[in-house]
Amino acid sequence: MAGAARGRRYTIVAILLHWASALCVLALIGMGLTMTHAALPPMRQFELYQWHKSLGITVLALTALRLAWRAVHPAPPLPAAMPRAERRAASAAHLLLYLLLVGLPLTGWAVVSLSPFNIPTVLYGALPWPHLPLAEHLSDPAWAEGVAKRVHAYGAWLLAAFLVLHVAAALRHHLILRDDVLRRMLPLPEGSAPDAMETTR
Repeated sequence: MAGAARGRRYTIVAILLHWASALCVLALIGMGLTMTHAALPPMRQFELYQWHKSLGITVLALTALRLAWRAVHPAPPLPAAMPRAERRAASAAHLLLYLLLVGLPLTGWAVVSLSPFNIPTVLYGALPWPHLPLAEHLSDPAWAEGVAKRVHAYGAWLLAAFLVLHVAAALRHHLILRDDVLRRMLPLPEGSAPDAMETTR
């Protein structure tokens, strides 16, 4: 029975990577709103940008690890009672979230790399991070920088919206449908998820 319960839960590695990514993304959204809307002293804003870049690269690395882990540790099956349309919507939403978790750090990295200010990135104040070799291959780097900025900004709002939907869906499963969708991704002790409950990804 314990083995069956473990089979319906994510592995501890997947759980830790998920929640580490979630915390980083929430911090990034907060930093992004502060950087673009708050009147900060120049030095404080510079420090916040450096932290934003550091966490963005961290999310990119965590997402790569999550995808690699998922490739060899598939997610538990979706609940048998879930309608086909809902299954497809859940799969599409998860795919889009992964695309955003890869695309947003890359577009942010592109913005930094194309900036005429050429400000270096030092992750967490300790690890120098290179720029992407983009400017030398473009006839109009300033135009490309503007496009990357807009894509990054709109993508961030899209990510925030999908996070709200993601949380709402998890709470719906937990509070209304009473299945184990949310519980299986929580860092609970072994055997805490009821065996009788079916879970989703």
